[in-house]
Amino acid sequence: MILSFLKHKVTRVKDHDFIKDRFVGMGKCSAIRGWLRSFFKQFYGSVTKSDYVALRLGFIMTHCKANPKFNFHKYMIRALEDDFKKVVGISWYLWLFVVVFLLMNVNGLHVYFWISFIPFFLLLAVGTKLEHIIIQLAQEVAEKHVAIEGELVVHPSDDHFWFRRPKVVLFFIHFILFQNAFEIAFVFWIWVQYGFDSCIMGKVAYIIPRLIIGLFIQVLCSYSTLPLYALVTQMGTHFKKSIFDEHIQAKVVGWALHAKKKTAHSGGTNDSSQDGPATSTSAFKGIQLSQINQNQQS
Repeated sequence: MILSFLKHKVTRVKDHDFIKDRFVGMGKCSAIRGWLRSFFKQFYGSVTKSDYVALRLGFIMTHCKANPKFNFHKYMIRALEDDFKKVVGISWYLWLFVVVFLLMNVNGLHVYFWISFIPFFLLLAVGTKLEHIIIQLAQEVAEKHVAIEGELVVHPSDDHFWFRRPKVVLFFIHFILFQNAFEIAFVFWIWVQYGFDSCIMGKVAYIIPRLIIGLFIQVLCSYSTLPLYALVTQMGTHFKKSIFDEHIQAKVVGWALHAKKKTAHSGGTNDSSQDGPATSTSAFKGIQLSQINQNQQS
């Protein structure tokens, strides 16, 4: 009876769907195969059910081990909504990029045609990187374990991301969508203001590819890159503040401000001997809060 139970519980790592779909072997050739697989995978079935289940369990076992019923999907959507507010915003460096290329728009250079390739290639690089992070997580488990008891658990880490910062991916997506939106809007603005045959519009041979590239970027980013981003960026070392509900976030912020004011007030009105316990308590709370804030950064 015990042996039959163990048979069902202990399984070979490579028999798991997550490993079978992502494991590419070891060595230099396998690394090249892994990057090639990641590149093409972003165009079809970028996130499978086994990927989601494995990454969800890895997140819960790392950050919410005491709460196995944690609603990971709700947290992931809330985190994406918070990040989307940044994606639709406009930063000074994005406008600076636009101004530089406006000044470089000299007749004969076709700057607007060549600039459209920047978000195109950058989007392919981001999608490939996100897919490769999933492969790296699968490789780590496959290399460390031959067989495993129970569910397969991956180990999130910032080491898999560019510069060990998951937020770099958000920066690139922000730039891609802004630049692509600017490209498409600029074409239609010139069309409405000056007409399709105007000299400002340029040659048709350069306009059509720009519009095709812009449409391709929008479709691929919506269909593949953003869902990949929403899931894979949760595989960093730290969780995001979206792990808390809005009312809990408000309470934490309110408590932090209260503790800060109390510490400042106590330090300014009482001497050190009288305020030893109160100051120590407030300082301890401040340290706890800084640790929570550090944990919330991705």
